[in-house]
Amino acid sequence: MRIPAHSVCTAIRDDIVAGVYERGSRLTEELLARRYGVSRVPVREALRTLEAEGFVVTRRHAGACVAEPSAQEAADLLEMRMLLEPLGAARAAQRRTEGHLKVLRGLVRLGQERARRGAGEDLRSLGGWFHETLAQACRSPALTSTLGQLRHKIAWMYSVEMPANPVESWAEHGGIVDAVARGDSERARALTALHVERATAGHRLRLPGAGGDRAERVRTSQHAVNLSAARH
Repeated sequence: MRIPAHSVCTAIRDDIVAGVYERGSRLTEELLARRYGVSRVPVREALRTLEAEGFVVTRRHAGACVAEPSAQEAADLLEMRMLLEPLGAARAAQRRTEGHLKVLRGLVRLGQERARRGAGEDLRSLGGWFHETLAQACRSPALTSTLGQLRHKIAWMYSVEMPANPVESWAEHGGIVDAVARGDSERARALTALHVERATAGHRLRLPGAGGDRAERVRTSQHAVNLSAARH
């Protein structure tokens, strides 16, 4: 495996999210450089970036290690998503370009088609692209970057079940795009809040040390996930 130096950070992050490196495991510059076919300099820079993002921690006598977030930290991510994704949709309604709309509408058409056919894995990828494009459409680098980090961290800490009714879920995506196209920021915000709240019910917290197979249901009584926030 050999990747461009500028992509080292993305590659390490993707491998952390995928569980290639277990939580708490050491990340040595030498081994990472060998794995990705680069020098230790871009690896060192990547580890600093990943530490700032919360994927990596530096420990005395151990060096860089994969972070071990608590259940409360994981719950906070879902609450942050509930607050920020509706904001991003509202901003997208005000700032989107025709190019953004074209991509969003194309993703909705594909998603609705795949949902009717029951193509689950395709839907997972399409859903990720939809929310990434919606975040880009808000045209706020800070908000887009924050939403991207949230998606990566949530994918790392949670397993996500497919919606019970994917056709309905993609109808919700279509409603969001219609509101964005009309420039109706309040409706885009409200529809996105409802969509995110419903999606949160399908998140299961990954339990470390269980080989990625065990997961526990998000319990609002134990984890401070404010499901009511999306209703206001």
